[in-house]
Amino acid sequence: MSLTMPEEILLLLLDDETGRPVGLPGPAGDLALAGAILMELALAGRIDTDLKSLILVDARPVGDALLDPVLARIVAAQAVRPSTLWIQEIAQQGPDLRAQVLERLVAGGVLRPVEDRFLWVFPDRRYPKAEGHEESAEVRQRLRGVLLDDDIPDPRDALLIGLVRATGLVATLLDEAE
Repeated sequence: MSLTMPEEILLLLLDDETGRPVGLPGPAGDLALAGAILMELALAGRIDTDLKSLILVDARPVGDALLDPVLARIVAAQAVRPSTLWIQEIAQQGPDLRAQVLERLVAGGVLRPVEDRFLWVFPDRRYPKAEGHEESAEVRQRLRGVLLDDDIPDPRDALLIGLVRATGLVATLLDEAE
């Protein structure tokens, strides 16, 4: 299964065994997902950025149920706006976007939903990796290679490393000595 950048970043935001979110401060997960969506749109040639602004390049939908509504909002804005404003605005939809990405990963067999109870009362849903699926480990291994080797990274991996660094996820990829 070929994963999108939002799917890869969500896998990095979850512990493989427990399926619980890794401990990131505040809204870092939502900001990471928003950044991954915008990066995927940039790789698809729909948007571009300069040092301050996000610019619409191509208004045609990409055919992705997660990306197209975000692209439609950018098209509807009809103005060049700061990238940071778009990231914050998209991150406000974090729970809904995360639910969509989780559904895709479950449907693809990458994750499995586990319903449980916390203190026998509160519902607790988590998403450990599905048995026989190594996509999460592959993403981590690929990014470890980018960080530890001298090879020139693929543009997608370089963008993902930047996002991982910005959201504090590097520690989840490397051990303490590395």
